[in-house]
Parts: sequence; C-alpha cells; structure tokens
Amino acid sequence: MIHEVDLCLRRLVRDDPLLGGEVDVAFEAPTKDWASRRNAPTVNVYLYDVREDMRRRQRGLHNEYVNGVVTARHLPPRYFKLSYLVTAWTQRPEDEHRLLASLLSRFLRYEAIPADLLEGTLAELGLPLPMTVALPPPEDRAFADVWTALGGELKPSLDIVVSAPMETGRVFPAGPPASEGVRLTVGGGDGSGGDTVEHNVPGDAAPGHVPDRVAMTRVRRGSSD
Repeated sequence: MIHEVDLCLRRLVRDDPLLGGEVDVAFEAPTKDWASRRNAPTVNVYLYDVREDMRRRQRGLHNEYVNGVVTARHLPPRYFKLSYLVTAWTQRPEDEHRLLASLLSRFLRYEAIPADLLEGTLAELGLPLPMTVALPPPEDRAFADVWTALGGELKPSLDIVVSAPMETGRVFPAGPPASEGVRLTVGGGDGSGGDTVEHNVPGDAAPGHVPDRVAMTRVRRGSSD
C-alpha cells in the first residue's frame, strides 16, 4: 500500500503543467549527503511517519457473497496516515520558493488522491484516499525534530498527509446457509416438556429477504390431559 501511495504522489507532481516534467522526484531522506549528490532541480517526498487513522476505524464485519450466499466475513480495511515531508531543491532559494508555491497550488486542488491515479490494491478497494496539505503538526511532533533527526538544516517544506486503506487479511469462513425452518422449544417449569414453536421460513431465502408472511405452528407436548 505504501509504495502505491508513493506512485500516486510521484504522478501528481510530475503531471503538474506548471512544472512541465522538468524536475526529478526523489523519496530518499533529504540528508546533507543526499543534497550534495543531486545535480538537477528535485522535489523530495520523504515519508517520515506512519500511524493508524483512528477516526476512520470501523467496527463489525463485512460479508462476502457468491451467487447471493454469504461465504465469508472479514474485518473492514484500516486507514493509515502516511506523512510526507515535501521539499524543493534547486541552486537558488528563489527558485525553490517558486517551485514550492507551484507544489502547494497543485496539492490544494484535491481533497483526496484522484481516483484515476490509483493502482493495485488501492484501485481494487475503490475507497477514497483523503489528503491534507500544510496543516499544523500534531502536538507530539514538530517538523524541526524531523530535520534534527535527519542531520540537516531546517528548510521550507509542505507536510502532506494521505490516509490510505489497507486490508487486515483476517477472514472468517461462514457456515452453510440454512435449509430448514427454525425450531424454538419453550420449557415449562412443571416438567411437562413445554411447547415447541416452529417458524416455517424457507431455508433457501435470499440473504436479507424478509418473507411477507411467516407460518407458525404450535405443537403441544407433554400434556397430561
């Protein structure tokens, strides 16, 4: 999933008409050593944090159907926030600021990754990938700390956060469909054996189907009369 989001962001940057495809896109950590080796205008998209988006966690199970019959149930996908530090690298600060402004304008056009850029498992899921641009960092994280960890100098950057879904892989097989009606035995306190109530519901009813009329038969058992 992470590498598929990388591909989406690469295409999003390269397809910007204002950039004209004249810049390289790199995902390496923007360290001093990396900066000294680059020789062309570059947009660095560095993934520095991955954590679950708890606001998007869903409960319950999703059904899988084959010919209208439930064959399995699985947990819903979990969303993960991928945080990217986006920076522009050229020979002059003025050009970097111009490139950064172009990137900001590009990302602000979208509330989510465009659907036509999705590939692989992201396209198969068919779920949106919300994206935020340049929001204030969480209280437990500061951009200066990221640069300190990288060993480089603080540089103007955009914080791009993409919430991407991922399957858990946990699947629970479903039992075979019911082929008979439901029998409910209500026991009596006097040892008479109680009553048996039969709900005659067709066993081959379609999933979620509610019959217009349910026949009920009460069978008296264990009476001494």
